[in-house]
Amino acid sequence: MKRALLSVSNKEGIINFAKTLKSLKYEIISTGGTAKTLIDAGIEVTPIDQITGFPECLDGRVKTLHPKIHGGLLARRDLETHIQTCKDLNIGFIDVVAVNLYPFQETIQKPDVVLAEAIEQIDIGGPSMLRSAAKNHQSVTVLVDPDDYTWVAKKMIQDTLSENEKQALAAKVFAHTATYDMAIANYLFQQQEESPYPKQKLLLLNKNSDLRYGENPHQSAAFYTVNGKKGVCQYTQHHGKALSYNNMLDFEAAALIIKEFNEPAAVVIKHSNPCGAAQATTLVEAYKKALAGDPIAAFGGIIGLNREVDKVTASEISKLFAEVVVAPSYSQAALDILQKKANIRLISVPKLEQVGNYPIHKWIDGGFLIQDPDTQDQPPSINCVTQTPLSKQDEEDLLFANILVKYVKSNAIVIVKNKQLLGVGAGQMSRVKACEIALEAAGEKAKGAVLGSDAFFPFSDSIDLAAKAGIKAIIQPGGSKKDQDVIATCDQENIAMGMTNMRHFRH
Repeated sequence: MKRALLSVSNKEGIINFAKTLKSLKYEIISTGGTAKTLIDAGIEVTPIDQITGFPECLDGRVKTLHPKIHGGLLARRDLETHIQTCKDLNIGFIDVVAVNLYPFQETIQKPDVVLAEAIEQIDIGGPSMLRSAAKNHQSVTVLVDPDDYTWVAKKMIQDTLSENEKQALAAKVFAHTATYDMAIANYLFQQQEESPYPKQKLLLLNKNSDLRYGENPHQSAAFYTVNGKKGVCQYTQHHGKALSYNNMLDFEAAALIIKEFNEPAAVVIKHSNPCGAAQATTLVEAYKKALAGDPIAAFGGIIGLNREVDKVTASEISKLFAEVVVAPSYSQAALDILQKKANIRLISVPKLEQVGNYPIHKWIDGGFLIQDPDTQDQPPSINCVTQTPLSKQDEEDLLFANILVKYVKSNAIVIVKNKQLLGVGAGQMSRVKACEIALEAAGEKAKGAVLGSDAFFPFSDSIDLAAKAGIKAIIQPGGSKKDQDVIATCDQENIAMGMTNMRHFRH
């Protein structure tokens, strides 16, 4: 009789899998809670201590670490010496293993978890069994993921489980145990240091999908998640062609911006920079205002919305060629409209509040740069430093501008009026040039608008340009040796200026 060993923390699907094994005349060996679950479901099991001849001990820390178990997993069926040794030692082969591990990662996510509690959730026997079975995968079918039970069971019934499929299951095991050990190591390293950046930090990349291409069509690309799906990675694509490398960067930028706003908001992204953005009382009005900021640049852009896309908004979006739409969700009526456009990608990110809350990992040649996200103290307090005071409308527009300028490549300047983005100066080597570009884009609409800067003004030349264009208020972090000159120029031109003491470079 063939034998299967089932020992799982996650009981999902295990009863049906065990029933399949029983129908194929397998003896089922099981432990603790898994054995009880199967027995309660009417499935006969052999307790682990009946196999080992040794009782579970040390509060369950030792139960499967025994030659009768690991010999049965590791014995090669193609070596006569292994077969004879098992006969001599009365070790029976184990042909199927389904094991998943103590919930260590879930435990350490609890806000009040203590070290002793985390330590008790470090599984020892489970990873040992998995690794033994995976090493001998030519002879042992090993499963660590409940999602694999159904298709493996079907293959076992048909007797068509291939060597390549067994190897893929084994590879999945080693990736899983590596992830598990990595989580433990990272947690224990972090316990040793007050810094959020310990001496070692382990990362696991899981392939999410192949991308249509890289930054250019001649470059191949793929998307990997780091240590599980989080934030913007929890997206679902409802329609359209496969995403490209650039699409991913742009839709992340859209999600990062729209999650900042409580009122209905829309943004249009081109080359990772916002070219249009607005808030309004309804989503469709926010979208129309965002599009009106720069309708030429919006062509072929990425649209971000912070509310469920409704029929009216979808009808407006359908009038424009857009590469991607990103939103928390879509009504069925909206999908019916937008799915008629063959080339548009429809993406939902339902947990927008989780976007942008994780450390930023930026790859440079040979290593990673890691930093906290730029989310502190938003919205900032504005310290008005000029004789001209800030009105309530000025403050609202300046806060809107200050959020947007965080997501514009440095040097960055934005022009805003009535919570509508009118002009952007992005990625310039001089701040005055960024001002020129933003003001030129805004044109006559700059009169009575406000200006946001991601960093301080080194000279008052940018203020001269703003005054000439009719800007009435400015927000910037301050901190320049020339701050007093800049403030004096604002006073001369009757421009109100607020300082936040917080720079927002984005490289």
